[in-house]
Amino acid sequence: MVSKYLVTGGAGFIGSRIVKRLVADGAQVRVIDNLSTGQARRLHSVRASIDFIEGDLADAATSRDAVGGVDYVLHQAAVPSVHRSVTDPVTTNRANVTGTVNLLEACRNAQVRRFVFAASSSAYGDTEVLPKREDMEANPLSPYALQKFVGERYCKLYHELYGLETVSLRYFNVFGPGQDPNSEYSAVIPKFISRLLTGQRVTVFGDGEQSRDFTYVDNVVDANFLALAAKDAAGEVFNIGCGAQFSLNQVIHKLEKILGVTAQVEYLPSRAGDVRNSLADIDKAHSVLGYVPKITFESGLARAVETFRKNAELL
Repeated sequence: MVSKYLVTGGAGFIGSRIVKRLVADGAQVRVIDNLSTGQARRLHSVRASIDFIEGDLADAATSRDAVGGVDYVLHQAAVPSVHRSVTDPVTTNRANVTGTVNLLEACRNAQVRRFVFAASSSAYGDTEVLPKREDMEANPLSPYALQKFVGERYCKLYHELYGLETVSLRYFNVFGPGQDPNSEYSAVIPKFISRLLTGQRVTVFGDGEQSRDFTYVDNVVDANFLALAAKDAAGEVFNIGCGAQFSLNQVIHKLEKILGVTAQVEYLPSRAGDVRNSLADIDKAHSVLGYVPKITFESGLARAVETFRKNAELL
């Protein structure tokens, strides 16, 4: 019998790639997305092969309807922005916490076999010790970071109290083709690429020496599939990164070389809630999930640039 999967936030940057991988594997796929940040066009190529619900998980009845008959849930839905959460903590809490609790409760009652949660490395906050390990104390610096940490704690509780198999994946700065560069809350890499390709000034908040473990999106998709089946993963939290860090200034220099341009960079004051440095220890994900990042940062950056070059409408 073919398993049925629910992908929440399936019209999003990461969720849509998970959906396409599932469809290619011959799975039955249901998607729920309220399209507040997701884009229906991302699912155009597979629309006829999926069951699509436009709905809000913060509504309990919608969550119950979404999980009916589902075996596995990959929960990608969120308002994925530190800075939006700082300006609007109430709305983002509704999406990131209420929606997650509603979905967990619906999964418990529907006896879903496993629930994979898109957690965030932002839960760590700033730590003097790098790389960041799962056994470190959390120190969220923004409402978004706190909301994601609360979500993974709910996942752990639902496993311990009710036996629901949950796995939380702490993503580290995901990037890749298909990321929207135009939103105020977009990640830095698509913004940098878009501005350099169109001859615009690049804006950096801070001195540019803040570093990140940039993780190509296909590595994250691989991690989700591994988390669905890993034997000893239930109730656990895993870092999903590449285990390498690059400063924003280094990113700009690499893009200059790839594009053959010279960047005009404007440095502005740092923003509230931003983490200074981030680097993942991925040993636990490797040993338990079998996770190995297949695509390096440099290779992923080149792929992202190529996609933007071919799709001028994204700029």
